[in-house]
Amino acid sequence: MATTYEWNCRTVDVHPTEGSETDVVYNVHWILTGVSDELDPDGNAYQSTSIGTQTVPLDPESEFIPFAELTNEIVVEWTKKAMGEEQVTSIEASTQQAIDLKINPTSVTMTIAD
Repeated sequence: MATTYEWNCRTVDVHPTEGSETDVVYNVHWILTGVSDELDPDGNAYQSTSIGTQTVPLDPESEFIPFAELTNEIVVEWTKKAMGEEQVTSIEASTQQAIDLKINPTSVTMTIAD
């Protein structure tokens, strides 16, 4: 069983101006979706989503990228760098655990018929 992880970092908070720059990203609203290659009885992939926010510092050593030129991939890279490898791994592992519980539940809710 393999899981594919998709990071969505398209929603951001910006400072209208910071120094001489405009629309400077400082906070990212991220969504991580894990999709298993294993299918449920209806033929749908098992999946789970985690959400959160991450502040991202303006790196004075890097060239500023204007807001209009930002892509999801660039902001995902910033977000993961700000989180650190250990936290990224932990979030992905937690998402995988949620998928695993859907595949092999340890508890289910049932209704008693009268």
